[in-house]
Amino acid sequence: MARRNEATEQEWSSYAQRLATALRTFRERSGLSQEDVAYRSGLTRYTYQKYEKGESRPGSPANPTLRTLIAIAQVLTVSVHELIPDSPPDIRAR
Repeated sequence: MARRNEATEQEWSSYAQRLATALRTFRERSGLSQEDVAYRSGLTRYTYQKYEKGESRPGSPANPTLRTLIAIAQVLTVSVHELIPDSPPDIRAR
């Protein structure tokens, strides 16, 4: 199995930041607080805050589950497609 390389990790981190920006933008447009979105999505506030920072854990790029993305999209009344940024990095060589 190929090891993750630094360039791939940097691309994923950048992509996660774009997801974070989308989450924050749609949340603000909805007039909801981070706590509102977290509670209504079934997440802790801490977990949702990390996603808006582009992280899953400190220092680790965000990687929410599909179920989490669907729940957040439903709370924000947008499609999952709108949340997920275009042009994902090529992560096949993991």
